Order: sequence, then structure tokens, then C-alpha cells
Amino acid sequence: MNTIKFGTDGWRAIIAKDYTLDNVKRVAEATASWMNLKGMKSVVIGYDTRFGGKMFAEMAASVFSNFSLEVHLSHDFVTTPMISLAVKKLEVDMGVVITASHNPPSYNGFKLKSSYGGPTIPKDIAEIEAIIPETPLGKLPSVDLLVDQGKVKYVDLENMYIEHVKQGFDLDLINNSGINIAYDAMYGAGQQVLPKILPNAHLLHCDYNPSFKGQAPEPIHRNLTELAETLKNNDALHFGLANDGDADRIGLYDGDGNFVDSHHILLLLLYYLVEYKKMDGKVIVTFSVTNRMKKLADMYGLEMEVTKVGFKYIAEIMMNEDVVVGGEESGGLAIKGHIPERDGIWIGLTILEFMAATGKSLKELIEDLYQKVGSFKFDRDDLHIDDEKKWAIVEKCKKGEITSIGGKKVIETQDTDGYKFFLSDDEWIMVRPSGTEPVLRVYAQSTDDAAVRVLLDAAHKSLQEGL
Repeated sequence: MNTIKFGTDGWRAIIAKDYTLDNVKRVAEATASWMNLKGMKSVVIGYDTRFGGKMFAEMAASVFSNFSLEVHLSHDFVTTPMISLAVKKLEVDMGVVITASHNPPSYNGFKLKSSYGGPTIPKDIAEIEAIIPETPLGKLPSVDLLVDQGKVKYVDLENMYIEHVKQGFDLDLINNSGINIAYDAMYGAGQQVLPKILPNAHLLHCDYNPSFKGQAPEPIHRNLTELAETLKNNDALHFGLANDGDADRIGLYDGDGNFVDSHHILLLLLYYLVEYKKMDGKVIVTFSVTNRMKKLADMYGLEMEVTKVGFKYIAEIMMNEDVVVGGEESGGLAIKGHIPERDGIWIGLTILEFMAATGKSLKELIEDLYQKVGSFKFDRDDLHIDDEKKWAIVEKCKKGEITSIGGKKVIETQDTDGYKFFLSDDEWIMVRPSGTEPVLRVYAQSTDDAAVRVLLDAAHKSLQEGL
């Protein structure tokens, strides 16, 4: 059998190649064995809209039951944050989500959640990974039989989540604000729950399609052109929200169809929670997030910490410390007052509540932000190159061979996770290899969109020179 490795957020693999029932059995067995060793008693399991989700979740349920663990199984597809919330609400020891999040439709995956309602910490993941058996268990009882025996219990996690949302937000204020919303589920797990929370929303791709129409359900602008055009061509719509396959990430648009990246969303969240909701706490961001967050945190007298890329590093801090806002560039954001988990729907509702409470458009709120921290733009290119070239570029960065980009001198280099090259206070380039795909991610910040594009093109050239 092949070796199974967890990436930055769970184990992911191509369905029918490495992501098979036997391999799901192996990972579930390791998790169940580890839970037995730790004296844990119970688990909640869910799945998103990907191919085979229910089948793989039922297989995992059979394995956990085989290890005498109490199993709560979602009766339908759910978002990842629903599982994390359920771990807390049901007071169980672990959560499992069958999902590959934003990866292409050929992938599925296996995410683990811990008792505090967020991603399982790297140390625990490593312990589980180390005991994955080489061969799978034999034939196991069906879930139907286990349900009849009372060993597996079906739970309605969607309703549990909706009730939690009602406690966390002024939905009357939002739904009666006159803010008309366009929502793109990207065929993912948010397709049923969001329309129940915001019944007047204009819906896109809110139907069941495990192939995602052949597109990776990642809520970045190039994948959301239909949502952008819908907003641009309809003056009656004021706000666009999108979620990835398991709805833990967010994509956001203003009423003119302009994409609002995670850097701006993080700044808006900090602005709203501190100035309007009078909260405080630590600010946690991953390495790829804008340095403007430090500027705003300093303005509010709040401590900020920068972690490696991966929400699990943020969650580990949120578990132990008072954190007001935590987030990463890729759309995974979390705030005080909710679980230590990224939740694309919860964050979208927070921004909507900010708009409804102030009577301001998203564009106006961003302009208010710029008065505080200065305007900026950001973009990211994913270079699909073979692994040999990818690691050759990383080696160049490691050796300090990148001294200028586009004729501009590198004045500072940081290497927390990848390599960030500062050209000024306003401009930087960051390079980071993907942990799960043959992709090199190149990030850029500058003063406007045109300058960002020039910077990215220059970086591609500088990085690949001599290779």
C-alpha cells in the first residue's frame, strides 16, 4: 500500500487512484486507534458535495464504530465549519470531514477536527500519520446495521448551525437592510444552508454537481467571473459572496463586481470588531497576509503574530489565547465569538452586518480603511511547473540569489514560510511552493492593479532566470 501523508489541511488524494475505500479505512483506523490511546470516546463525521462523499463517510463511520467509539454521522452533506461546531455542541472528542476543500473535483480528502472546534494541531496529526497501517481492515458491518444497533446516530448538523447563526447575528437587521446579495456556492456544501439564512439572496451554482462543472471550487476571482458579471450588470445587487467546496473559505465582491481579497476582508473584520463592537485581543495572520494588518493592529494597540501558512497554526493559538481576528490570504478567516475555525459563511455574515449597521456600501467601508492604512492591491499567480523546476526556484531563494525584481532592489527578505522579498513599504513579492500540487505560488502587493501585474511578471522572469 502507498504511504499516506497529511498536507497543510488534512490528507487529500485523487479519487480512485490513491483516494480509495481501502485507504480511507487505513486513515480512519489510525485516527480511531489514536483516539483509543488518548481515552477518547466519540466522533462526529460529515462530508461535502464531492463524489463518493457519503460512501467514504459511511466507511469511516464503520471503522470508528469497530473501535468502540460512539459515532455521530451527518444525514446529508455539510460544510466543514458545521462539523467543527458540532464537535463543540455535541461535546464529542473529534470531528472528521470527508472533503478536499478547494482542490479540483478529481480529489477528495480527510480533515480532522479537535474538541475545541477547530483543526487538529500538527503534533496530533503527526502522531496519527505515524500509525497508519500498511493494510486495511477486512469486511465491516454496514452503517444501516450499526444504526439499528444504536452504534451510529444520524444528526442534523445544518439545523444546529442555523440556530447558532441566529444567536450570533442580527439577521433581521441584515435581511431588512435593503442590501441585495448574490451568492455563489460553487456547487459546494454551502448551497443549502446559505439560502435558509438569507432567503432573498440571488443564487448561483446552488445545485448538486459533484464534478463542480470541471472547475476547482476555489473562491478566487478567475473562478468567479459569472458572479462578478452578475453584480456588474445588475444595479439592484450590492454584495457578492462565494464559498469553496466545504464552505470554510470566502470570496467577496462589492456591488460593482470588484473582487475583495482576504487582506481587505481581514482589515475590515479588525476595523468592525474593534471600533464598532468594542472587542480586543491578539491578531494572528499567516505569512502571506499584507503588512497593512500590522499597521492597523499597531493603531489599535493590539499584539500581532505571524505564523506559517496553514490555518491549523492560527487555530492552535486561538485555542490557547484571546484572539480577535485570525486569517490567511487564501480565504480562511476566523473571529472572536465563534469557533476557532475558518468559516466562509460566518465571515460573510459579519461583513454584511457591518454594512447593515453602518448603512455603508462595501466600497465605502474600504475607502474608510484606506484613510487609516493607505490603499493597496494584491494578487497571486499559481505557476503550474514540474516539481524539479519548482524546487530549483526555491533553492535560488534559499541561497539569497534573488537580489532584485524588475530592476528594484530587494531591501528585506523574510523566510517564515516561503520567501517574502520587500522592495519598499508598499511593494513585496512572496514565493511559496504548494504542499499538495506541482504549483509554485507567487504573491505580490503594490499600489494599484497595474503595478501588481508588472511586479508579478517581473518576478516570473527573475525567479526562472538561469534555470
